[in-house]
Amino acid sequence: MNAGKLAEMVKTHGLVYKKGKFSALETSQIKTAIEEYQNNKGLTNEQLNEIIFAKETKNKDNAFWSEITAQVPQRPIIAVYHHVKRTYHPMKMQGKWMPAEDESLKTAVAELGQAWEKISLRVGRMAADCRDRWRNHLVGREVRATGIWSKEEEEELTRIVTEMTVAQGKDQDNDIFWGQVSERMGNKRGRQQCRIKWTDALSKTVKNEGHRPRWSQQDAFILVHKIASMNVHDDSEIDWKLLPDSDWNLWSAHALQRRWFTLKRSVRGYETMTHQEIMDILRLKKAHLPPSPPAPRKNRVSSAAWVPSEGPEDMSQPTQQSAPQEMFAPQLLAEANATIAAPLGMIEETRVEESMAAPSEGAENLTVEETEVVEDMIEADDSSSSSSESGDEDSESSGSD
Repeated sequence: MNAGKLAEMVKTHGLVYKKGKFSALETSQIKTAIEEYQNNKGLTNEQLNEIIFAKETKNKDNAFWSEITAQVPQRPIIAVYHHVKRTYHPMKMQGKWMPAEDESLKTAVAELGQAWEKISLRVGRMAADCRDRWRNHLVGREVRATGIWSKEEEEELTRIVTEMTVAQGKDQDNDIFWGQVSERMGNKRGRQQCRIKWTDALSKTVKNEGHRPRWSQQDAFILVHKIASMNVHDDSEIDWKLLPDSDWNLWSAHALQRRWFTLKRSVRGYETMTHQEIMDILRLKKAHLPPSPPAPRKNRVSSAAWVPSEGPEDMSQPTQQSAPQEMFAPQLLAEANATIAAPLGMIEETRVEESMAAPSEGAENLTVEETEVVEDMIEADDSSSSSSESGDEDSESSGSD
């Protein structure tokens, strides 16, 4: 089974799997499973790397990938495959891009197109890093604006996103969507700039009928107790997209994550505390629902439906409230992973290039929907983001809340 078949199962069978960045617990489980496999097989580090980075189908150790994926049953095998390759890649975590590397990347793209694996060998960076550096920082750089958005730009972005989501019914939760938005803006703003500006600023204004909402103590109360209800052991286990609900939806997942880190840093000595210790302190600090702001903005979405009418629960006891959960189908996903494991060669370097390519590349093998499935499964790895980040225009904060 390839990515196209997985996309079909999502549509026809309602298959739901965990997406996004791997949590600290998942990463630890995968690391332990790989170490046990290496010890049981008596493999050297070189032999282990040969299995992980095998290029020929006949050299793929499908039992290895099935065994490792079994430790994280909510993840598709393709996602585990890419995660492990990124984690063990010898070119990971190389830091800030230098001007000479940018020039080398531009030359390689001009000569090789967007064949990221080949470009990786030429530039000396991971294929994912080369792709992200090209898409997020170099494409359209000559015409790209930086800094504060003008009113005209905000109106143009709002119009384009509204047209694409409402009129055309497109899903905005993928890289392909924001690449198209950037193109429609004449590449004056990059893909990441458009995504951040919309999710962290403009979408809240649109939802709040033209008024810019402000973060309140009620919002902080709700955020703390929603995270507490998830019963996670580490920040990396929080699925920020699950926090908003129909009654509390002004804040994007990214904005909520930033607000959480602000609350976390307000705890003295948080650097040496566990997640649970920090949560216990914040639950005490936010034990009671604050009063409504004296002059709430008109038509602002209220959180009242989420807060129990009889008052907050007893904060001395661990919460029993269940976190928002996706409906996983473990058996269905396990069967899909088992089927995928057999012809794993189909997702070797060629598959990496297809899934990492810009939307226009690999179209002969992957439809737009299939590409979205693969890109959703590949997390925004810290190694990729940190090595691709140069602190320039695409990392700008919207400064909206």
